[in-house]
Amino acid sequence: MSKASTRRSAPSWVTALTLAGPHGGDILSSERRNSNLDIDGLARLLLTEHGIQLQQRLLNVLENDPAFDKSGNYFDSRIERFKTSVSRAKRLHQLQQLHNWSEDELATAIELIGEPTAFSLHWKGFLPTLREQGTPEQHELFLRKAENMEIIGCYAQTELGHGSNVHSLETTATWKPSDRTFTLHSPSLTAAKWWVGTLGFCANYAIVMARLILKGKDYGPHPFLCQIRDLTTHTPLPGVYVGDIGPKVGYNTVDNGFLLLNHVKVPHINMLARFEADELATRHKAADVCFLRRFSRVDPDRDTYVPPHSPAVIYGTITKLRAALVSESARNLARGLTIAIRYCAVRRQGTDPDSKDEGAERQVLDHSLVQIRLFPRLAESLALAFTGQAMMKLHLEAKAALQIVRSGSGDESSMARRAKELFSEAHATSCGLKALATTAAVEGLEACRRACGGHGYSSFAGIGSIHADYMPSQTYEGDNYVLMQQTANYLLKTASSVVKGNGPSKATAENLARYLEKKHEQVRFDLAQGEDLVAAFGWRAAYLTFEILYRREDDGKTPNDLQVDYSLLSTAHSEFFVVSSMHQKLSSTDTISKINVETLSVTWDLFRLYALTRVVQAAHEFYKSAALDVRQVVAAERELLPGLLKSIRPHAVRLVDAWKLPDWLLDSSLGRYDGKVYEDLLYRASELNPLNRLVIDTRPDRGSEDADSIASRQSSRLVKL
Repeated sequence: MSKASTRRSAPSWVTALTLAGPHGGDILSSERRNSNLDIDGLARLLLTEHGIQLQQRLLNVLENDPAFDKSGNYFDSRIERFKTSVSRAKRLHQLQQLHNWSEDELATAIELIGEPTAFSLHWKGFLPTLREQGTPEQHELFLRKAENMEIIGCYAQTELGHGSNVHSLETTATWKPSDRTFTLHSPSLTAAKWWVGTLGFCANYAIVMARLILKGKDYGPHPFLCQIRDLTTHTPLPGVYVGDIGPKVGYNTVDNGFLLLNHVKVPHINMLARFEADELATRHKAADVCFLRRFSRVDPDRDTYVPPHSPAVIYGTITKLRAALVSESARNLARGLTIAIRYCAVRRQGTDPDSKDEGAERQVLDHSLVQIRLFPRLAESLALAFTGQAMMKLHLEAKAALQIVRSGSGDESSMARRAKELFSEAHATSCGLKALATTAAVEGLEACRRACGGHGYSSFAGIGSIHADYMPSQTYEGDNYVLMQQTANYLLKTASSVVKGNGPSKATAENLARYLEKKHEQVRFDLAQGEDLVAAFGWRAAYLTFEILYRREDDGKTPNDLQVDYSLLSTAHSEFFVVSSMHQKLSSTDTISKINVETLSVTWDLFRLYALTRVVQAAHEFYKSAALDVRQVVAAERELLPGLLKSIRPHAVRLVDAWKLPDWLLDSSLGRYDGKVYEDLLYRASELNPLNRLVIDTRPDRGSEDADSIASRQSSRLVKL
């Protein structure tokens, strides 16, 4: 039965009913008239002019394509949703070929669909890994076919028994010099690859992370390209046991799979082993230059292992992915906020005893308890957007430094050292920010859903599905708690260098050195001043860094003893980066030239709201560091924050409008731009809901049947199945 045939029309007396209170469209129109924010200018800051135009251009293509009809999204079973996801993925590839879409255009199209597709991990994981870690020969053999979808791939790293601890993966790849092959093998049940997106049904190739065994020696995990299914029949190859891991809390449009390998051979060319030309690595003997030979490999002629000189640059790909996750988290949080704020403006609940209109219900958005749950997160969505831009800029700066070294211009030793420092800083910062941003998005989406009251629990609200699909972001691309440990380790290493007087000349080291110079002075930061707010966050992060360093070195505390402290340190450092990034963005002449004075003023209020909310939540850390005193924090909580909530309230609806999120993407009854909340809820429930086409006989020996089938029997009696 087609989706269209599941629809039914409401009787005329139902369609004649009108709303008892103000029309949602009138309410939202009034909200928008009461604020003269330049939302187009703000949108250009958040999304860029190119991003806005790109979104609209792609939306015009997708919204009118039958493959992306969303009417069944909230009703279909998991199997039906997955079939639809495969069809959409195929159609996306066709459109990419037809319109010659770039990688960024394809990524934007996937995001506009509003849910992950069956091939998402092929595009987001398999292809980038091939591009970054494959040799030119491997590009010709595999990448070209993968780009043309002749082969569909996945990235098989996580195992049933090991995830974040990559060094303990069990899958092996044993080198056999006689025929120049690697034998991939799963030696135990816990070695089964698990959670691998696109593996369950779609992939016919996998990049398998396996422990390289050469002459009996274990060299740790390395990436190997392995065909797992026949390219014609799509059946698993001999020695391959593969399938879907089953339904999840969310993300059910993707076939996360398992994989077990039984002595599967792959040729030498299937080990991803990109490396720089020898002359580049040896042109200068300094260690900082030699690190440019990027990836390890097996020399088949000498039967030896060639190690990488440094892991720093290998993190380039994953750093870029984590940097992108910061911006992605901002947009996903913005989806929930757009729905919640629009709905809370339309919805009325409770009376205002001080109102002249006796008995009139208040807009939910006027309740301060709702504002304190939503507005700081609205500020956070902007802060994370600007942070994502800053993080990507840092990543590109590192790549540019590396390119200068490759070109052979300038002082190679100096530039190579700078590139190495930049990659290390970018990697460590991206780890902490990924953890901070994805956690903020997941927790913020749940807060948005709960702010919508009972209707927030409905699938039609649109928030639950975003939340469920985004929950795994806290573990993929690195478990958040593990990533925070990596950030803390980098901070402690940098602090130790600063103490010795030879710290790298990067923002992190500069902040630590500034604290070390002035830590014995009495400092007081003025929370009303933007620069002082940033400085207070920097002071707190530096204090925690040195406190933990001294506890580890002087008190003999082990890393395990300090794990909780490490996570707090990572959060403090990441929040310092966030407030710094937003402050720099709002202070720039480019920003000042793009938006009007009132819009800039409100955006500064959002900056202060984000920062002060964090100050209140982590008050004890600001106390301990002597950056702030109790009086200042109490004033922030009782005076500054309530005042900021009131100043932002008139602009709340316009602020979420600035995200330019179309109704088609939101797919939400509660978050409609036109405010037709109740009309849409009833329409979806009564006319689109296929369950309402069933006729049920509640007697135990009877079943149910589709209404169309019953009608075809030309009988009004209940039918025995």
